[in-house]
Amino acid sequence: MLSIIQAAGWPIWPLLACSVLAVALILERFVSLKVSRVAPPNLLDEAITVSAQSTPSAEVVQQLEQNSALGEVLASGFRALNQNPRCSDDDLRASLEGTGRSVAARLEKSLSALATIASAAPLLGLLGTVIGMIEIFGSQASGPGVATGASNPALLAHGISVALYNTAFGLIVAIPSLIFWRYFRSRVDAYLLTLELAAERFARHLSQLRK
Repeated sequence: MLSIIQAAGWPIWPLLACSVLAVALILERFVSLKVSRVAPPNLLDEAITVSAQSTPSAEVVQQLEQNSALGEVLASGFRALNQNPRCSDDDLRASLEGTGRSVAARLEKSLSALATIASAAPLLGLLGTVIGMIEIFGSQASGPGVATGASNPALLAHGISVALYNTAFGLIVAIPSLIFWRYFRSRVDAYLLTLELAAERFARHLSQLRK
């Protein structure tokens, strides 16, 4: 691997940096987008059951908030109701929606960076290809004692290796980044739909509890 990097020349270093960053972002998103950390399946039903008669205590609300992203949204509804038991339905929904937007921004964190890497890596590979082609043309020598059009085989081979290695490495970085970006994008969209439906159901529950 080290010999390949050395043969590819300096244009491959930005691609290496992109590959390391892409791997870090992918691992971080896998951890952050776990179901248990975003929308545990039974959390909404448990919150509704706990608050069947009245809003839970501040300690329970705090535990709910720290449970997951969905718990944070549900806790904001409890807090709005505790702060103003006579708040309107619009105020309850506004509190849930505001927290939901904050959660959505966290879920979408790093996705734009991963998409940028997927778009930029082929261009960086193309840059390395162009540089390799320039070295190939630069290997053509003409001067005293050298026949016109003669070439330096070593420089020619080096230019070809720079061009091919950078093209291949750019695609190697871009393709997985694009695949994982699409995967995380669809996963986040599914989570956002789940949170939206849960918030809508919970808002109706809080409205009945307030009455």
